Amino acid sequence: TSFKYLSGQDVEAQYHEEIYRMTIIDGLTQAHVKRYLLEALEKEIIRARRHERELSFMMFDIDHFKKINDYHGHLAGDFVLKELARIVMGRIRRDEVFARYGGEEFCIVLPETNLEGARALAEGLREKVEQSRFTFQNELIKVTISCGVAELAETDKVSTDLIKRADERLYEAKRGG
Repeated sequence: TSFKYLSGQDVEAQYHEEIYRMTIIDGLTQAHVKRYLLEALEKEIIRARRHERELSFMMFDIDHFKKINDYHGHLAGDFVLKELARIVMGRIRRDEVFARYGGEEFCIVLPETNLEGARALAEGLREKVEQSRFTFQNELIKVTISCGVAELAETDKVSTDLIKRADERLYEAKRGG
């Protein structure tokens, strides 16, 4: 093991900081990456249980995203992903972790938020996205999202239990329209 002291104004320190940032931030959307999300969720679960606080988890994705890519092109699809992320980042608190989970799937870790609060945020985001104008190369693209939320339960043994429940509710929302 070797250690190296890096001061805050050092160019090398800035370089290492940028490299670290690139490992935890999705280059397209500027949301966190899935690996960072899972680590943050584990920490928040431990904190929520230790302090007996509420914790919720939201999962959402873009409805019919494949059609957007097929009809408008992949550059338009990338534009939609970036704009959606910008909208979400403008609506969440600093202590909430927003991440890209997969292609067009996103998640938010909601510390100190009960199920009703998570539902209210999900509905607010759904409405905001539906009302937003996604215009790429003078073409309006209609974008909607479906959301699923779950609250940490005593029966959750691992973080994937919470994720699975939110994912199931996401697909219930999709089936329900």
